[in-house]
Amino acid sequence: MKVSAVPVFGSFRDYRPAWLGSDVIAGILLAAIAIPEQMATARLAGMPPQAGLYAFVAGALAFAVFGASRYVSVGADSTIAPIFAGGIVALAATNTAQYPQFVALVALFSGILLVVAGLLRAGWIADLLSVPVTIGFLAGIAIHIIVGQLPLIFGTPEPHGPLLLRLVAIMHDVPRANVAAVVVGVAVFALSWVAERLGPRIPGPLIGLIGAGVAAVTLRLSEHGVALLGALPSVLPTFRLPSFDRDALQLVPIAFIVALVCIMQTATVARLFPSEEGKVDDVGADFTAVGIGSIFAALIGAFAVDASPPRTAVVRESGGHSQFAGVTAVILIGILVVFFSNLTAVLPLAALGGILVFIGVRIFRIGDILQIARYGGLEIWFVVAAALLVIALPIEIGMALSIALSLARGVYVVARPPSAELVRVPGTTIWWPPNEETQSERVPGAVVFAPAAPIAFTNGRYIAARLRAAVAAAAQPVNVVVIEAAGVIDVDYTGARIFCDTIARLRQTGIDVAIARLSDPRAVVAANRTGLIAAVGADHVFKSVQEAVDALRGDSGDHGRGIDDVTESGQNRRGPKAKPKKRPT
Repeated sequence: MKVSAVPVFGSFRDYRPAWLGSDVIAGILLAAIAIPEQMATARLAGMPPQAGLYAFVAGALAFAVFGASRYVSVGADSTIAPIFAGGIVALAATNTAQYPQFVALVALFSGILLVVAGLLRAGWIADLLSVPVTIGFLAGIAIHIIVGQLPLIFGTPEPHGPLLLRLVAIMHDVPRANVAAVVVGVAVFALSWVAERLGPRIPGPLIGLIGAGVAAVTLRLSEHGVALLGALPSVLPTFRLPSFDRDALQLVPIAFIVALVCIMQTATVARLFPSEEGKVDDVGADFTAVGIGSIFAALIGAFAVDASPPRTAVVRESGGHSQFAGVTAVILIGILVVFFSNLTAVLPLAALGGILVFIGVRIFRIGDILQIARYGGLEIWFVVAAALLVIALPIEIGMALSIALSLARGVYVVARPPSAELVRVPGTTIWWPPNEETQSERVPGAVVFAPAAPIAFTNGRYIAARLRAAVAAAAQPVNVVVIEAAGVIDVDYTGARIFCDTIARLRQTGIDVAIARLSDPRAVVAANRTGLIAAVGADHVFKSVQEAVDALRGDSGDHGRGIDDVTESGQNRRGPKAKPKKRPT
């Protein structure tokens, strides 16, 4: 695996002075969206509101220096906050003072993992998670977020324990809900939802938060039992390396899951919003930048950061051209913290709850779920299973099992590929899987079989068994078997040994075997190296199925080899044609 260098200021490459004004405007809008969202996400992470702002500063500055994308916005993210918060709460149950320390360590560990993934160009990791499983565990996280904020909106005590038991307790307390808090939370949610429908440039959460603050002052909501956020500390964060103890290693699995989700989401956001249409950004550099942002956040008392699809859309739709938009937002947040920190003192907590419920609804991608239900067939059950795992179990365990479910599905597809016998389209030399829509014919005595997958240790015995079953099911005695290898992109040693044994057994029964259309260069090299070509015979490797069938059946005068010689480089070398040996039927 090749290690890549870390680029610096990649998003500012070919920067034009004319873009500065658009970047500043995009930065102002980004700050308007990010400030309430980051404070709300901090509460979701179990941290004070300023920690969310610090996380945004760390993520935005790190990505401005090391990221490749012009648009990606990085900061506190509601997708990963419940993951590490749920896992850390269990570890810090006996000593809550350790919680901020554990949060910083998770950010540090996940940041290191992301940097390594970026340096190794491990963007392929993002493809290991199937879309249905991803949508499912995001739906589960959304349920966690929404249920967790209901006590804030209702103004009732916050219960503890498993999600379903907490939901029952919350519903039991609904009759005692604070009406003023409910009105504030619902109003902020509604404003956020309507604003997003009108356009990404409208900062609905900020409008709702300002309106809630004005209402809190004018209507004296605190006197009616509505809890307020309180003022932010008007000091800048200080650098401090998190201390390690014997419990630190228990945080590594949580950090691994957080890093994996960050890889998946960062790759998705970078692909959705490329810096240039038709070109793919260096996702490895973006992983590294997000990782450095998490490490930076850990050093200033914040938590892990991630790429954000909605905030990235704001930058793109607002006319931003570079990461200077994020830098502008950082400057505005610094001004808020240093000079206007008292403004947050009158913000109702129910307003933050309304914003988080809005975020949860946005994460619950009902449109994608309906599309999977319509077009994905049985894959909708992977959505349901992943969601239930995250809902019913501790969130970090549910996430781990959801990831395992996705990987298990991928392994199953590789281990049980759709290998099948092929039939010929009448009047042509085209061989095709049999179906009701296409007329087909079988050549007497010949079986054409397509593995349609790499021949490997995971599926070699299954494919060989399907081949033997196709021979046994033939209506007439078989004397020719052609393995159509267009779908074979690799051959490993175990798979080759299984096929060599199968070929030998078939020939012992008087059946000749050939390979046709082995065209992938890597597969050709592997087939030579593992001895598969030697087992079948170099003169039994052909360019087309029809040529192989005719040659082995002796249907024409001089049917030579389709591939006269297969070399280690995968190139064909012409040589004298040799007729295959005819075997008794």
